[in-house]
Amino acid sequence: MSGIRKVAVASAVGNAVELYDFLLYGTASALVFDKLFFPQVDPRIGVLLSFATFGAGFLARPLGGVVIGHFGDRIGRRTMLVLTLTTTGLATALIGVLPTYHSVGILAPILLVFLRVVQGFFMGGEQGGASLMAVEHAPAGRTGWYGSWIFIGSPVGLVLANLAMVLATSISGPDFLSWGWRLPFLLSLVLVAIGLYVRMSIQESPVFARTEAVRLPIADVLRDDWRRVLLGAGVNLGFNMFIFVLATFAVSFSRKQLGMSQNTVLWAILVGSFAQAVSVPLFARLSDRIGRLPVMLGGALFIVVFAFPFFWLLDGRYLMIAMILGFVGSGALFGPMPAYYAELFQTNVRYSGVSLSYQLGAVLGGGLSPFIATWLINDTGGTWSVATYLVAGAIVSAVCLLAIGSLRPQLAREDSVAEPSTT
Repeated sequence: MSGIRKVAVASAVGNAVELYDFLLYGTASALVFDKLFFPQVDPRIGVLLSFATFGAGFLARPLGGVVIGHFGDRIGRRTMLVLTLTTTGLATALIGVLPTYHSVGILAPILLVFLRVVQGFFMGGEQGGASLMAVEHAPAGRTGWYGSWIFIGSPVGLVLANLAMVLATSISGPDFLSWGWRLPFLLSLVLVAIGLYVRMSIQESPVFARTEAVRLPIADVLRDDWRRVLLGAGVNLGFNMFIFVLATFAVSFSRKQLGMSQNTVLWAILVGSFAQAVSVPLFARLSDRIGRLPVMLGGALFIVVFAFPFFWLLDGRYLMIAMILGFVGSGALFGPMPAYYAELFQTNVRYSGVSLSYQLGAVLGGGLSPFIATWLINDTGGTWSVATYLVAGAIVSAVCLLAIGSLRPQLAREDSVAEPSTT
């Protein structure tokens, strides 16, 4: 395996494990946490509280991005990625041994939220660093392609999380709520060991190795690049809103409102996630050929067009079709993101800039979307309100993409994102 392929695969494997840890919580929030950690309230409020703890992990992600990004720009990407993988995995495994509300009362949800915040903090420093390792190793003209391998880890992590839940449901049967739900969380220890083995085998980014570090990278980012940080956050906002409505809210809605079986819903997520894992690198490669903007703008416009039909398909019980179309179409916005964000910032502040911008969008979009979508359904009684919410987020992404496009000619970089091509 060539050097860049080894780096891309190692980063993707590590990121898939991290996303397994982070997204597993979302699936459990939709299926079990309301019953185990918030049983003393009305079931609808329990779902809201469960999704609120899901969002708590997102709130910690920008802070984690700033702190981990600082050290990633100061001492290197590889060291920080080993730290983020290890700590997130341990937090996930500890969730698997938590006592429930029936055992220790209010302490149970407090511990759950604490571990979720720990997950979010270290996840905030993971995605930026993992994507930079691949992008900064990649030859010129193929940064989108190799960078996208990292984000294949996102649908793969979701596949693993839902597959683990399917297997746990089958193994434990009627005892799923008593002990079966814990198995996927404990499995994280095995996946982390595999991820660490792969990640420890790669070398530091060559672009970073030849760059002189600055004393306080985040200060430089906030002083010189604040417009791109905010606009970049807006780009990610619409995607995260859409994907976490698909992957988390739709699970709860299909189970509780439409009466679908747990396995039916989980298998639909599995197939949709696999389809996205295929579409992400294809759209990223297309962005290498025709540019990031037209591909990503097409992805944002897809969400605008598809938001209402998604819920029409759900109401018609065409869940599998809805998930496949949603995951594949959103891949146009998602796939080119690693290269896109890396191209916004100089090497010596890139980890800090990418992490802060990307994670702010994740908080405002993905962290709040399951909670807001559930609240909208409870308040309006109709899925049209959630669809309108998704359209608004996608429009924000499209506007920010166009705004960044107008800034780029004025913000040319002296350093290169990738290594010169040798082919």
